[in-house]
Amino acid sequence: MKILIRVVLFSLIIVSLISFSFQTEITKPNIVFILADDLGYGDLSCYGQQKFTTPNIDQLASLGMKFTMHYAGSCVCAPSRCSIMTGLHTGHSFIRDNRDYKDGGQWPLPDNTFTLAHLFKDKGYVTGAFGKWGLGYWQNSGSPINQGFDTFFGYLSQRNAHHYYPTYIFQDNRKLQLMQNKDSLNGCYVPYLIHEKALKFIEENKDHPFFLYYPSIIPHAELKAPDTCMLKHIGKYEPEKSFKGTDYGNKKYKKGSYGSQANCHACMATMINILDDQVGDILHKLEEMGIDDHTMVVFTSDNGPHEEGGADPEYFNSSGGLRGVKRDLYEGGIRVPLLVMWKGKIKAGSYSNHISAFWDMLPTFADILQEKSLTDIDGISFWPTLSGEGIQKEHDYLYWEFRSRGGRQAIRKEKWKGVRYDVRKKRKSPIELYNLENDPSETINVADNYPEIVEELELLFNEARIESKEFKW
Repeated sequence: MKILIRVVLFSLIIVSLISFSFQTEITKPNIVFILADDLGYGDLSCYGQQKFTTPNIDQLASLGMKFTMHYAGSCVCAPSRCSIMTGLHTGHSFIRDNRDYKDGGQWPLPDNTFTLAHLFKDKGYVTGAFGKWGLGYWQNSGSPINQGFDTFFGYLSQRNAHHYYPTYIFQDNRKLQLMQNKDSLNGCYVPYLIHEKALKFIEENKDHPFFLYYPSIIPHAELKAPDTCMLKHIGKYEPEKSFKGTDYGNKKYKKGSYGSQANCHACMATMINILDDQVGDILHKLEEMGIDDHTMVVFTSDNGPHEEGGADPEYFNSSGGLRGVKRDLYEGGIRVPLLVMWKGKIKAGSYSNHISAFWDMLPTFADILQEKSLTDIDGISFWPTLSGEGIQKEHDYLYWEFRSRGGRQAIRKEKWKGVRYDVRKKRKSPIELYNLENDPSETINVADNYPEIVEELELLFNEARIESKEFKW
């Protein structure tokens, strides 16, 4: 009898352990991280866009949490993406502007970098990146394959990513020539090709935890979209605007210079419409594969709206009433949409005014994966905000610097925002001070009224950054 009891108890223990293991595995969420390119705070209808609608992205907002005070890592592409990957702000990160590198790509992440992809890979995830990288080239340390991704498909170089009908892209570290786009041909709209590969990645890994990083090039310049998609938008956004760019026959054609566009407003709306459709496709694919209830979907943008290639952010109110655009450290250049969905874990239709930034992504995902060993980062997990559980820690301040355009710095500390331009010309150029609580558009510089706040921010501007020979002003 005693032996029988022991056998039964042992069996129950084994069953419990198996059940626990299964539950642990099934609750480890898949992650889909969608990063739009130069999408402004006001470019989504769920954030106030009036000229067109984004129903699929709006659905994502209705199924999860919408953030109103989220910030990009920088006001331009490469340093902003670096911040996502490393958990560092631009006072500490290795990439602080869009510098080109000698091999044709951008300045690469160093060999010893611990990235978001490494975090997931170390936890047993399959990792894939589909879209625009911009943090190194195929033959150096910055290649996504050298930075934790199992597979990559898209643009390694930001310059090549200026083109929607490029002559080549990359699969892993292999260059793929696109004969459909040779010379004057525009036979392959690459965002469609990238999207197809991303959906296939979901299908192939539906039975295994995966991290899908989807840095779309939409709606970055140049302004290009298939004619069939443009038809329903042409004539709806008057007065229309045209742009004369670099066309076939020019030696710079498809080599970084933006092409011409006769209907700039219609094209911008079309491109965001395509992005919205692709978000809808991803949500549908997750549901079709039966994994939507244990997949977290994140949607955001790398910086504020651009003015290049015929883009017209003023017409669309792309900055959502905030001051500035891409390359500005005013709110319009760095405050971006953030939507996060995870069914059953994040309250549907909720919103948050928690102040967060790209460097919070790494510790947030680490929190979800119960990884406690992260050190030497600037980010703070906002999982307590997403889950509604625990106490949310707040930042003492947020810091940005941008080495181009004369050198720019910004700090947000609670309701106060300090901005300083032309730092490379004059290290102690005047600090502008704004009270974002009652002046979110930064229209009134109150520096003269609060000298003690200005003095505090002056100290923080120096404290927040590490200077080396690579990052001297």
